[in-house]
Amino acid sequence: MNTKAASKVASKVAIVTGASSGIGAAAARRLHDRGYVVYAAARRIEMMAPLAEAGIRAMRVDVTDDASLTAFIAQIISETGRIDILVNNAGYGSLGALEDVPMAEARRQFDVNLFGLARLVQLVVPHMRKQRDGRIINISSIGGRVHLPMCGWYHATKFAVEGYSDTLRMELAPFGIHVVVIAPGAIDTEWHAVAGDNLIATSGHSAYEKQATALAKVLSVGGLASAPEVIGDAIVRASEARRPRTRYRVGLGAKPVLVARWALPDKTFDRLVRLVMGVGSRVAGSPPVAKIAAGRTS
Repeated sequence: MNTKAASKVASKVAIVTGASSGIGAAAARRLHDRGYVVYAAARRIEMMAPLAEAGIRAMRVDVTDDASLTAFIAQIISETGRIDILVNNAGYGSLGALEDVPMAEARRQFDVNLFGLARLVQLVVPHMRKQRDGRIINISSIGGRVHLPMCGWYHATKFAVEGYSDTLRMELAPFGIHVVVIAPGAIDTEWHAVAGDNLIATSGHSAYEKQATALAKVLSVGGLASAPEVIGDAIVRASEARRPRTRYRVGLGAKPVLVARWALPDKTFDRLVRLVMGVGSRVAGSPPVAKIAAGRTS
């Protein structure tokens, strides 16, 4: 690591949640390499053994457990006296048709993807405000701006993270605290396999079988995605830029997909998604979609 860069951040403290694998682990390593004191948090502490061996402070934390979060922040303040970077990365995708997903599972996804994030912000902000400095980096997704069938509750949480982050950015700006959203595209992590298996378990044998199977097939092509380190690099940039951007869209497909969503009418984008997934808009027994005629659609 560059000695000058190391001295610049030597006393700074960073928290990364969801650090047991994928984006979280990559972010923890990248920040550690830059000289930050990094606290890596996750439920599966055994998965963070390689991080601990590298000198990163790995801690078992459940973002849905208020006592766990409170104790976590209290320990960091006791040991270091400050918090400079919060990377809210913990999250998961529980996929399935909106009709099929149990409401208890929908609520849990909000607990992990949104409310756990928001509670950590509440615990960290008083310390950042006292310092008159800090960065809160919320890992969203291009799924916070676009939509796919079978991903409704996941999209709902990520759309919520986007709106929450915009409001938080405005509220904290007077205190010198920057709020940044990072929206990954397709990233090669275990997320895809876990989400795909859950999708089939939830809707693979229901009225939505065709759509579920098609999306699971798309998710299985993880090897074509970007490496999680590209998100780790974006997190470092957001952490160290004098004037960080409000959003970083990084990873395979992130920018073109968002441009397509911005440019295309809703129904045209829907058709594009169906085309990519290889499913039509008809279901058994329904009338055919009106044909394109006279240069326009009905």
